[in-house]
Amino acid sequence: MKFLDQAKVYVRSGDGGAGSVSFRREKFIEFGGPDGGDGGRGGDVWIECVDGLNTLIDYRYQQHFKARTGGHGMGRNRAGGKGEDVTLRVPEGTEILEEDGETLIADLTEVGQRVLLCKGGNGGFGNAYFKTSTNQAPRRANPGLPGEEKWIWLRLKLIADAGLVGLPNAGKSTFLARTTAAKPKIADYPFTTLHPGLGVVRVGTREFVLADIPGLIEGAHEGTGLGDRFLGHVERCGVLLHLVDASNEDVVEAYRIVRGELEAYGGGLDEKPEIVALSKCELVPEDELKKKLQKLKRAAKKTPIVLSAATGQGVDDALKLMWRTVEDSRAEDDEVHPKDAEEDWRP
Repeated sequence: MKFLDQAKVYVRSGDGGAGSVSFRREKFIEFGGPDGGDGGRGGDVWIECVDGLNTLIDYRYQQHFKARTGGHGMGRNRAGGKGEDVTLRVPEGTEILEEDGETLIADLTEVGQRVLLCKGGNGGFGNAYFKTSTNQAPRRANPGLPGEEKWIWLRLKLIADAGLVGLPNAGKSTFLARTTAAKPKIADYPFTTLHPGLGVVRVGTREFVLADIPGLIEGAHEGTGLGDRFLGHVERCGVLLHLVDASNEDVVEAYRIVRGELEAYGGGLDEKPEIVALSKCELVPEDELKKKLQKLKRAAKKTPIVLSAATGQGVDDALKLMWRTVEDSRAEDDEVHPKDAEEDWRP
């Protein structure tokens, strides 16, 4: 299935049904009076977070969603039925934005969440509604109210506990394949990864979700390379594993380029907990590796992990450190957003 993380769609709720102008006509009933029914309400447009989806590819081929018009009123005081609703189904982590692409309508992060996008128009009153003591034969009815319409943006941000960042060909996909059951494309040329990938990491009896995004290059926030749009998929992560290729001539510059792109993107990515790792260490002689390790330590102001996804060196240490950081992040989230206590039971 092709990965699609952004889509623009048009939604419109149904118009209300028109009221009816009708009079009772039966044998032996001389003054039947008005009996026009009310129109039905138009259908609503909902959006729902469901399980089993991981892309917005469904909205690549259909961009217009319109709810049904409410039924029109009829004689014998018969009211029109409500128009059929339309429900857009999206995966976890989908943001709904206004047409400007900035105003947030809703952020669906849990399965079962539902948000009303457009409310259907109310049905019009039939002539029976307007009957009074002084106007016993009204000959007018209301039309139904029009529905609402708008263009919205759907933007998917993968829900992962940890994320991999770095320059192209820094070993991110190899690390993901080594630590999870995911099977990303791996090759010896830049931009092998074109779409974000997810994998489940198991540390003992614990599990967390790891996200791999396409590599960043200098000027990505201005659209260079694949751009920085994929950084949205690590906005929800509790920790970032920053991989720096040990075979790179200037590891400090490689580190600063990615850090600069994270700061330029915003979204608090530059403030997230970061684990720095010197990857592909099997390709560099021991003495050269020590020099690069010291340089990177001074630039990052923390001790990097010496990592080799190909041989497994340092992989377990990185996973354990990531898991401890993820646990701390989850604990902080529980403190900031405590779960609502269950209400006391009352008979």
